[in-house]
Amino acid sequence: MLIMDAPHVCSDLWEVWQIIGYVLLVFKIVIPIIIIIFGAIDLGKAVVASKDDEIKKSVKSLAIRAVAGVIIFFVPTLVGLVFKMVGSFKDVKTEFDACSLCITKPGSCSEASTKCVEQGKTWNKSANTCE
Repeated sequence: MLIMDAPHVCSDLWEVWQIIGYVLLVFKIVIPIIIIIFGAIDLGKAVVASKDDEIKKSVKSLAIRAVAGVIIFFVPTLVGLVFKMVGSFKDVKTEFDACSLCITKPGSCSEASTKCVEQGKTWNKSANTCE
């Protein structure tokens, strides 16, 4: 019977998780801004046209976009909550703590920091030390 070590998906692939963290951060900032800009442009066009039907349609479209923007803004928060819930299991806690660090704080993620979290310690970013 072959006994293998448990895979260290989070700590071994920290660069991938860091990229995912940066992508989520960009989405969290850029998409709501784009939604606001496009909504303002549409509403501005409708107001300039001075047609009540177009203004109502644009306001409704802007409201739908605003709701979508709020939902998109909270996606990283939901991802963080899922990681915290899964990370509460003893068997996977340290591995998921490393994933959570890289996704929620991609600037703090490095090979050393994920190994530190994997050992159950805290990574001090300013001193680059494991405490």
